[in-house]
Amino acid sequence: MKVTIFGSGYVGLVTGACLADAGNDVVCMDVDQGKIERLNQGEVPIYEPGLDELIHRNSEAGRLRFTNDADLAVAHGLLQFIAVGTPPDEDGSADLQYVLAVARSIGERMDDYKVVVNKSTVPVGTADKVRMTIARVLEERGEKLPFSVVSNPEFLKEGAAINDFTKPDRVVVGSEDERATRLMRELYAPFSRNHDKLILMDVRSAELTKYAANAMLATKISFMNELAGLAERLGADIESVRHGIGSDPRIGYHFIYPGCGYGGSCFPKDVKALARTARGANFEPLILDAVEAVNGRQKQVLFRRLEEHFHGDLAGRTIALWGLAFKPNTDDMREAPSRELMEALWAVGARVRAFDPEAMEETRRIYGERDDLALCDGPYQAVEGADVLAICTEWQVFRSPDFQRIKGQLRTPAIFDGRNLYDPRSLNDLGFVYYAIGRGDSVRGNGA
Repeated sequence: MKVTIFGSGYVGLVTGACLADAGNDVVCMDVDQGKIERLNQGEVPIYEPGLDELIHRNSEAGRLRFTNDADLAVAHGLLQFIAVGTPPDEDGSADLQYVLAVARSIGERMDDYKVVVNKSTVPVGTADKVRMTIARVLEERGEKLPFSVVSNPEFLKEGAAINDFTKPDRVVVGSEDERATRLMRELYAPFSRNHDKLILMDVRSAELTKYAANAMLATKISFMNELAGLAERLGADIESVRHGIGSDPRIGYHFIYPGCGYGGSCFPKDVKALARTARGANFEPLILDAVEAVNGRQKQVLFRRLEEHFHGDLAGRTIALWGLAFKPNTDDMREAPSRELMEALWAVGARVRAFDPEAMEETRRIYGERDDLALCDGPYQAVEGADVLAICTEWQVFRSPDFQRIKGQLRTPAIFDGRNLYDPRSLNDLGFVYYAIGRGDSVRGNGA
């Protein structure tokens, strides 16, 4: 099938590469000429395991092309995917200017039937706006051309996106048009060979499903973080509690790991946008507001503990920081807890020595060169000469370090673990002061 994808960001590139790998003829369109030039030279602008190889293989085979020529893009695809950004406005609502700009572009150039597929995460009612935008442009052109607008939200986890696309749990399609539905079934058939994974519903329900999924997962995280705070005050261990409740199949183990808060491009933005949608419908989103408030508080936990540990005297201190990306297996630092921690430390005169396996260049892009930030070549280089160690991301490389080496490098043998990577008693026995999330006062040793 001939497919056009507007937007060569995370969702657009993964979608385009995976559809091309299934044999489709895909053109990815982006207005950023520099990005298109880099992609045509084989440079992939984001880190996602396996994506480089997938893009290179399909580009060389001629199934995947990149362009900033809107005429070519609209003429190419029977299916026109919209996968552009929907950044939050000041009030938390999703900004649809890029989505509607693509809709106008399609309406201005189409000369035959098109299926316009909303892949971007958009508020309920966006498909209606896209439909009205295209219809208005066609009317201005004096054309009466058939088209369909469907919703096909993405459910990709950063770090596992290719597997999520090629082996999906479900493919949600919001469509009220039989022709468009048939084409969407054909497009996704290679990814549903064991059984039909396509879940068909009306467009508005599909749009809400995406927000509901992310809000539910964010809710589970914030709920566990709230329980972690309670566990600390009661002298309980949240890890034991997690095992106790996770074994219940009605709850399960997914997304019940306490930590220093969630980040990324989806959860923070989508919770805010859904809450804004609720208020626009005269409905008070009590749980969504609480989810966001708990996460905001949780992102401050590591800084507050550092302040308490040093009795409010952080000026001139050096903090080693392991993990800058908001989660492992990505270089994405949007809304990352590490950013809130670093910025709070800098505000009180502390310095940071940081390492992340993938997000170092992204950190340089965001913060530039600073006297109070040293980006180190490895985890032990970050620890060398620092006062204490803080951990914000649970990369695999951090799970089994040489603790004796760390203890010899730190000025004070103290670890502030925002992801509960280590066994508290083992670290106490090694002479560390170990601050974890929700693991009770008993985990804090005296050091040596």
